[in-house]
Amino acid sequence: MAEITAALVKDLREKTGAGMMDCKKALAETNGELEAAVDWLRKKGLSAAAKKSGRVAAEGLVGIVASGTEGAAVEVNAETDFVARNDSFQDFVEGVAKIALAQKGDEGKIKSAEFPGSGKNVTDQLTNLVATIGENMQFRRAAYVSVNDGVIATYIHTATKPGLGRIGVLVALESTGDKAKLMELGKQVAMHVAAANPQFLDIAGVDPAALEREKAIYKDQAAASGKPDDIVEKMVQGRVRKYYEEVVLLEQNYIMEDKTKVSAAVAKAAKEIGAPITLKAYVRFGLGEGIEKEEKDFAAEVASAAGR
Repeated sequence: MAEITAALVKDLREKTGAGMMDCKKALAETNGELEAAVDWLRKKGLSAAAKKSGRVAAEGLVGIVASGTEGAAVEVNAETDFVARNDSFQDFVEGVAKIALAQKGDEGKIKSAEFPGSGKNVTDQLTNLVATIGENMQFRRAAYVSVNDGVIATYIHTATKPGLGRIGVLVALESTGDKAKLMELGKQVAMHVAAANPQFLDIAGVDPAALEREKAIYKDQAAASGKPDDIVEKMVQGRVRKYYEEVVLLEQNYIMEDKTKVSAAVAKAAKEIGAPITLKAYVRFGLGEGIEKEEKDFAAEVASAAGR
């Protein structure tokens, strides 16, 4: 029997887009003949993944999981929201979320980790799923949060099932206080994060480049008013404060208590439980955010389907 080298497996993967284990099996079944292995994979339907890899995948599911003082979030994309209702796809996202927790959000380790019960790693299992379901799918991202002493609160908006949905949020609260009351606060803050979509945790974490761009715009707008420089500067500072209130979590108006900042709500809760509370971190994954979706001409699509 011909030797199945790593280079040969790599060549077959590049030609077909099939998973590593499937490529190894194909080469073993065809005595190491590359083209015969390609045909073997095509007959099994496992090379179809390569043809689908260029299609836009902006649907799918966000998955979140928390255990004790740790939490993880993942996003796995597909082409249509129909796939999000597929049991195999849901099982895959749930499994990847658990792996993300175990691997502390390290995407390289997640992709190479064994997917339970499959005999494949996460990447190869996803390739197999693409071939089975018939849509392009991509493991897009993962995040991990933890606290030394406190809670990790979770929230899923438009949940398909527990832990899976279109928007997933993790909130990490550090405190020695009552954990039940702390979790109640965390869940409310997580709902706020889902609704308000903050970009930064605190003012210190604001991207300097983004802030300078905003300041430049505000300065040009204020200068156009013709007011003196000192007034223009005050106008710019006022707009910067407004900017913080829009994008910084701790500076935002808390949706649970009108006209109260999130930072003030956390301080109030700390007094109630008798221990300091630090909002250490948060994660918000919105399904498909930032992915440029293909705009389809429905009339042209129908005409094409009709062969016109």
